[in-house]
Amino acid sequence: MGKSLINVVTSQMGANPQQAQSALGAAMPMILGALTKNASSPDGAKGILDAIMNKHDGSILDNLEDNITKEEVIEDGGGILGHIFGEKTEHVAGAVSKSSGLDMSSAMNMMKMLAPVVMGYLGRQTRQSNISNPTDLSGILSGMLGGHAQAQQHQSMIEKLIDQDGDGSIIDDIAGFGMKYLGGMFRK
Repeated sequence: MGKSLINVVTSQMGANPQQAQSALGAAMPMILGALTKNASSPDGAKGILDAIMNKHDGSILDNLEDNITKEEVIEDGGGILGHIFGEKTEHVAGAVSKSSGLDMSSAMNMMKMLAPVVMGYLGRQTRQSNISNPTDLSGILSGMLGGHAQAQQHQSMIEKLIDQDGDGSIIDDIAGFGMKYLGGMFRK
């Protein structure tokens, strides 16, 4: 799946493979982290599970390179990003752009393509694990981040490093951090 994503980013955004890998390495943990944070509240977890059950069954993964370039998938990705990042979506895209060397527009488009892939993968994992309770989503999400203990460690480290203003939200601090450290940390 990673190779397919890199191929799409290089062909669609005019990026070189290193830029594509760097952009994906920066964006993926931010999307997963935001989903994990949303899933930590009962309403947020229910919303994510509803989206998975109603729309994100994992079929996007079956023909990934063709599916993620479809207009309706990119529009859906914009909606997902708006839901999980809110008004901070452009700040996150700016951090991905800065860390990867992609221009802002390409970073945003790549994130719009990536968000439905993450939701599709989450949907497939949820179905394979027969998850029907929203509170069980955090286990799958932490597994996607590398395991529960590792996910908590990364989330704690991310929050400490990025939440410069101490308001409990890391998203508003991302643009100033640049994401170089984060992208490298999650690519290991």
